[in-house]
Amino acid sequence: MDHKAGYVGIIGLPNSGKSTLLNALLGQKLSIVTEKPQTTRKRILGILSEKDYQIIFLDTPGILMPTYLLQEKMMEAVIQSMKDADILVLIVDIAADPGGEKLTNQKVISNLLNKLKLPKILLLNKIDLSTQEQVRLLITKLEAMKKFYKVIPISALMGHNIFEVLNSIIENLPKHPKYYPDDIAAEENERFFVSEIIREKIFELYKEEIPYSTEVLVIDFKERDKKKDFIQAEIYVEKESQKGIIIGKQGLTIKKLGEVARTSIEDFLQREVYLDLRVKVKSRWRSDEKMLRQFGYSKDKD
Repeated sequence: MDHKAGYVGIIGLPNSGKSTLLNALLGQKLSIVTEKPQTTRKRILGILSEKDYQIIFLDTPGILMPTYLLQEKMMEAVIQSMKDADILVLIVDIAADPGGEKLTNQKVISNLLNKLKLPKILLLNKIDLSTQEQVRLLITKLEAMKKFYKVIPISALMGHNIFEVLNSIIENLPKHPKYYPDDIAAEENERFFVSEIIREKIFELYKEEIPYSTEVLVIDFKERDKKKDFIQAEIYVEKESQKGIIIGKQGLTIKKLGEVARTSIEDFLQREVYLDLRVKVKSRWRSDEKMLRQFGYSKDKD
């Protein structure tokens, strides 16, 4: 059996470039990306299928010290992905965390990294923001630690060294039949990605705490013959004042949100949609187990 297949966990601190890397490796946008940290909240499974191999990438939330229940769920997704992986890809923003110490000094992550006996590839991201000499010295230092199969300097945004990353993953994939049919690129359904796109636009359009206090739930999704698909989504916030900010004066802000979200949804689905957005207030939803389960954060563990 010459075919290879396996799971690759992508882990890193918030805003280190995990989702940008996933999209670059897949050659399509699957994970939402913004300039704000903690955009990714759930594990995103992306599948790359070729004749001789299949890679199941696990994009994860950024590693942090949880301060409320939602963040605890996010960290659970990280830890579970590390345990599920055949290969770990650690991505470090060398401007924010030059030696990777902030990533590996997280006690839970450090213990798991030492415990898990599987290939680990360290990526030094955003090298376009550093000098060649800085990058060279850092690679020499990290390679001397002998903890990683390979240390690769990359720019996920620019696509630099992406093929080297891919080849290093393929070299370490176990021999195994394909886990998924070739025509499946993701595990989640269209509703999930629509809600993620709306969240992405909220992160792009709103400031300060608003994006972090917001969740999106698609409550209706109808494909209609000879008509635009109908999508109704509820945007949840924690305070009445936040609801007012989402809607904006005379409803102008939510109208803009609807326009940019609809455009991106149509680009993703490759068909026209009618998007209806509603705003609801649910106090302290980020610490509400029942609400988090409704939003898909409490899935059954293996």
